[in-house]
Amino acid sequence: MGAKEQGADATQDRWLVMPRTLSFVLNDDAVLLMKRAPHRRVFPNQYNGLGGHIERDEDPASGALREIEEESGLRVGSLRLRSVHNIDAGGQTGILLFVYTAISESRVIQRQSQEGTLEWVPLGRILELDLVEDLPQLLPKILNMDNEQPPMHGHVSYDDLDRVRLRFRGEA
Repeated sequence: MGAKEQGADATQDRWLVMPRTLSFVLNDDAVLLMKRAPHRRVFPNQYNGLGGHIERDEDPASGALREIEEESGLRVGSLRLRSVHNIDAGGQTGILLFVYTAISESRVIQRQSQEGTLEWVPLGRILELDLVEDLPQLLPKILNMDNEQPPMHGHVSYDDLDRVRLRFRGEA
């Protein structure tokens, strides 16, 4: 079957998503988080992992590695897919988010991003920070996964009061 027969242009009345990555880089007992800059439209002044859009010519893992290097200058190993989320924020399109962990041998940040300030945070302090709204639920799950566990599958939506709802397949 050729490219034109794949049905990728059949967008009428279809749910469309933008592919993105989110990565949490680990080094011993710390995780690299970005405090988003106050001028950023999305999640200003909140802590998040590293990530962004997947480019047209990339697979999700390559996109994750590129974003980590662009935002920190770090070259990491042991990249592991931990979760895939379908995010419905109420618009006509959503986000398909690939969540990874990776290991860095170094804590030396090679570059700073204009998107925010990078900080190595001790694992025991993560929940003390002003995290992006779904991270208090997500981070403990992915940071406690063993390397043999398959990725989780999640759905993110918002209730009538605009509060995030994160649910995982197989959980009530």
